[in-house]
Amino acid sequence: MEDHNDSSKESSANDEAEELITLNFEETRVLGSLIEKELTTPEYYPLTLNSLVSACNQKNNRLPKSNLEDDQVSKTIEELRIKRLVHRVDLVGSRVPKFQHNAEKELDLIKAERSLIAELLNRGPQTTGELNNRASRMFEFDGLEDVEDTLQDMMERSPSLVGKMDPRPGQKERRWFHKFGPPPALESLNDGSSVYVPAPDQRLDQVEDILGDFKDLKEEVEALRYQLRELSDEYRNFRKQFE
Repeated sequence: MEDHNDSSKESSANDEAEELITLNFEETRVLGSLIEKELTTPEYYPLTLNSLVSACNQKNNRLPKSNLEDDQVSKTIEELRIKRLVHRVDLVGSRVPKFQHNAEKELDLIKAERSLIAELLNRGPQTTGELNNRASRMFEFDGLEDVEDTLQDMMERSPSLVGKMDPRPGQKERRWFHKFGPPPALESLNDGSSVYVPAPDQRLDQVEDILGDFKDLKEEVEALRYQLRELSDEYRNFRKQFE
């Protein structure tokens, strides 16, 4: 009996360990930017807050483009620190704190995998060919097959880090996406083209649920207060009968 309980606990622990960390858009942009800069400009890494904000908002290699403020990035850093994906570095002789990612250890990513994850975090879903071209500035793959094999390995991991989306309308190639959040939605533009946009922040749905529960609870409290007043009036009338 004790062995069965121990086995159940171990199974439960394994299930929890297999849950992939969930990231919102700001977190993907900050983490993706840190990984990218680590691989492309190691001489300027770790990054100061100002450098990280600039990296998040740069016009190239970002889709969708962002215009994050310092306080937004600071808040996101704290959220990623809680998730153990980013930590602060205080270098000797420097009065300005710097920040670096912890994806290599926390997510068990080798350099080739980090380069692909950075591209998916920064630019959204992409084909194998696109990833091969764009990630080459961070890691030199041995062609498309090497990229495909690396992605396949990440998809078959537990938990799975990447997945494949259905082709865009009128296209044949499937695109890879990261699984740190719901798959992006395909949005049609006025010119007939289409782009991927980040999935809505799941926390907004949670807030709406909490507000709905709060409203129901408030109404229930009001009803109980009304019933209490009625009981109080009845009790006073009952006592008057014996006075």
